[in-house]
Amino acid sequence: MFTTPLRADAELRALEPRHAEEFLAHIDRARTHIAPWVGPGFVAADLPAARAVLQRYADEAAADRRRIYGIWLDGTLVGGTMFVSFDAALGVCEIGCWLEPAAEGRGLIIQVVRMMIDWAFRVRGLTRAEWRTLPDNARSVRVAQRLGMSLDGTLRQYFTGADGLRHDKQVWSILADEWPATAVHGEADVKAELDQLTRAFLGAFTNTGGTRPNVDVIREVFLPQGRIISNVGATPVVYDLDAFIAPREKILTDGTLTEFSEWEVSERTEIFGSVAHRFSHYRKSGFLDGAWFEGSGHKTTQFVRTAAGWRMSSLAWDDV
Repeated sequence: MFTTPLRADAELRALEPRHAEEFLAHIDRARTHIAPWVGPGFVAADLPAARAVLQRYADEAAADRRRIYGIWLDGTLVGGTMFVSFDAALGVCEIGCWLEPAAEGRGLIIQVVRMMIDWAFRVRGLTRAEWRTLPDNARSVRVAQRLGMSLDGTLRQYFTGADGLRHDKQVWSILADEWPATAVHGEADVKAELDQLTRAFLGAFTNTGGTRPNVDVIREVFLPQGRIISNVGATPVVYDLDAFIAPREKILTDGTLTEFSEWEVSERTEIFGSVAHRFSHYRKSGFLDGAWFEGSGHKTTQFVRTAAGWRMSSLAWDDV
């Protein structure tokens, strides 16, 4: 389950003691970046310490408790995710993750954490998955929110940090019957999930009121191999996710396109088992190079159901 491709250039697999040298090299690159957010015992200082960290997780995995997995990008270990705790009898697990800076912004963490939660609920039958984070770790908080978790509360002055001060810790959670991949869905529930994916995609470009667009959401709603096609001109232009996102993020943040929003006016959605199709009419408006504009068009979107829920597989559009 956990030796799997994430995209053409990335994969997730078990992180084992034999990876100690790779793990240490990765920690050296990430040390200052992750040190404020992880336990000091995890940030290995030398090869024996790196091997000890991975052996500890291997021993815990053999006892059906904690597990650790690495994320390899272009053949290089760049981060990972773990079951910080895993209690099959109690039906509860806690998940954590980390990445070195060079691997951030690619949607990898959301993808792998979704896989882990789905495995814990669907395969192992757990009831509750937790996510614990410092309140000021904005990236970690966003992960919990994007996964649909609820903030259960804050443990005040819960632990002593490396700075010698007491720190709070937030506890987020999601339950098995709240998780899309394990809940029992009728067609109305599927339609609601497809509606949500569509809103998330369109909302990724919004920068009204000085807000920053969240284009990384596109990686979350699409399959990693997804394609987006512009059929506005004489010849269709076919993008993979990276090629589509990069220029749009630029014009939405460099002042070229401001106060922009895009919204669906009408739609027709057809669901056939584990595949679906949506035909949409949409409108958009904003300032382009300082001049106000309005426009409209049509999109056709294909969806597939995966172990982690429904995802977009392709989208094509034509402006009116």
